[in-house]
Amino acid sequence: MNKSENRLNRQFNKIERRIPQTAAGWLSRLRRPGARWIRIPLGILLVLGGIFSFLPVLGIWMLPLGLLLLAVDLLFLQGPVNFGIVRGTRWWTNWQRRRRDKKAGK
Repeated sequence: MNKSENRLNRQFNKIERRIPQTAAGWLSRLRRPGARWIRIPLGILLVLGGIFSFLPVLGIWMLPLGLLLLAVDLLFLQGPVNFGIVRGTRWWTNWQRRRRDKKAGK
């Protein structure tokens, strides 16, 4: 495994720890090598659903999940997806910290 694959696997593991157990089971099944024919179409559908997030039921959450699923099989996406997830997570954490500090009056 190369560096990008290791980082991608760490991101998947982090997501699996944060989501409910049933969803984590599905995600771990999708990560198996034999699930490639399910993972790629599902990733494409999630990306398309994320692009059309202005419609009811669809949401922007679908875009990063779809890209993450596609990055398992498409090596050229691993670097940008890893970078985006790490940066997005840092931004989200910093934003929450600033918001919490603002409410506390710090």
